[in-house]
Amino acid sequence: MITVEEARSLLFDLVSPLPAETVRLSGAAGRILADNVAATRDQPPFAASSMDGYAVKATEVELHAMFKVVGEAAAGHRFGGTVGPGQAVRIFTGAPVPDGADFVVIQEDVDRRGDLITITDAPGSKNNIRPAGIDFRTGTRITAPRQIRPEDIALMAAMNIASVPVTRKPVIALISTGNELVMPGETPGPDQIIASNTFGLKALLEECGAHVRILPIAQDTVASLETGFGLAQGADLVVTIGGASVGEYDLVADVSDGLGLERSFYKIRMRPGKPLMAGRLGDAAMVGLPGNPVSAMVCGYLFLVPMVRHMLGMDHAVAPLQQAILSAPLAKNGPREHYMRAVLDHTGIRACEDQDSSLLSVLAQANALLVRQPHDPARTVGDEVTYLPIQQIR
Repeated sequence: MITVEEARSLLFDLVSPLPAETVRLSGAAGRILADNVAATRDQPPFAASSMDGYAVKATEVELHAMFKVVGEAAAGHRFGGTVGPGQAVRIFTGAPVPDGADFVVIQEDVDRRGDLITITDAPGSKNNIRPAGIDFRTGTRITAPRQIRPEDIALMAAMNIASVPVTRKPVIALISTGNELVMPGETPGPDQIIASNTFGLKALLEECGAHVRILPIAQDTVASLETGFGLAQGADLVVTIGGASVGEYDLVADVSDGLGLERSFYKIRMRPGKPLMAGRLGDAAMVGLPGNPVSAMVCGYLFLVPMVRHMLGMDHAVAPLQQAILSAPLAKNGPREHYMRAVLDHTGIRACEDQDSSLLSVLAQANALLVRQPHDPARTVGDEVTYLPIQQIR
C-alpha cells in the first residue's frame, strides 16, 4: 500500500492540463481563465465628474464667487464648448468634464438663480473629478490562471472584453456498479439500495469545474461493466464506484485490466478509502473508488477534486490543510492515515462519534475531515490538530 501523498502524485501523472476554449463573457463566470486578458480602453476614457454640481475653473473657486451657467454636461452627452472665466457648466455624475474646467462644485454648496450660481458653502479642496484612466489603462491585464468571479466579469465587461479564454472543462464519466443499486426515484427491491455516491460525487466535481456524465448502473457481470466502459468513451476521467475490492463480485479490476488498463497503483494506506485503484485506460485516466458512500466521497475530496483542479491548470491543485484546537479528546490512531468526519465551530474541532464509512448522515453533519497520521497518539482537549475543510462553517 502507498500513502495518500504518493497516490495523489501518481494520479497527477495520469492527467494533464486541458486546452483552452473561448466562451462569451456572459458564460465565463466560475470558469478558469486560461490566458491573460487585457483592457482595450482606459476607464474612465475621459476625466469625469464624481458628483452632481457645476464645472468651473479651480482658480476661481472661493466662497461667494459667482458664475454664469453656459451649458450642461450629462453622462453620455458632453458639453461641446470651453468653459471660460466666470463661467460654469451644469454637470452630472459620470459626465465628461468640459474643456477649460478642472473643478466641480457640488450642487449642495451653491445657490442658483436663473443662469447665475453663487458658492454659498466652502467647497473644500477636493476637485470631485475622476481622472481619465484612474480605474485601469489600455493594456491592464487580468492574469491567468484564476477562477473567474462575478467581480472579474464586471471588470472584463468594463475593459470591453466580450470573449474569454477559459480552460475546457474536464469530462468525467461516473459508473456505479452493483446488482444492489437502483437510481433515485425508482422502487428498490427488498435487497436493494439507492445509488447515492454517484450523485454526491457529481455535485462535488461539478462544483470544482468539471462536466460530469452519469452512466447507467453496471451490474456485477463482465458484459455489463464492459458496456459501461464503452459508454465512457470520450471522457478525460472514468470513475467507477464500487467493485474495486477483492470479493467474488468485485469485477472492476479484472474487466479494466482486460480492456487494457495500465495500472498505476492499487490500495492506499488510509481510512476510509483503502481499496482505491487507478491507471490509464486508453485516452482516459481511470480511478476505481470503493463502494461505501463515505469512502467514495472522502476519496473525492482527497483525490478527484485535486485531479480536476490539475486538469484545469490551477496553480494550487491541492487544498492546504489547516489547524484548529481540539474540543473533544481522541483515542490513539491505528496504522493507517485516518480522515475523520468532524465538526468545526467556534469552540474548536471535534470528531463525530461514529466513523462508520457507510453513514452519509454523519458526513452531511460534518464540515471538516480531521487528519490523523499513522500511530498518532491519543489527543486531549486543547491540542492543535490538522484538518481539511469540506464545507462552509455553519
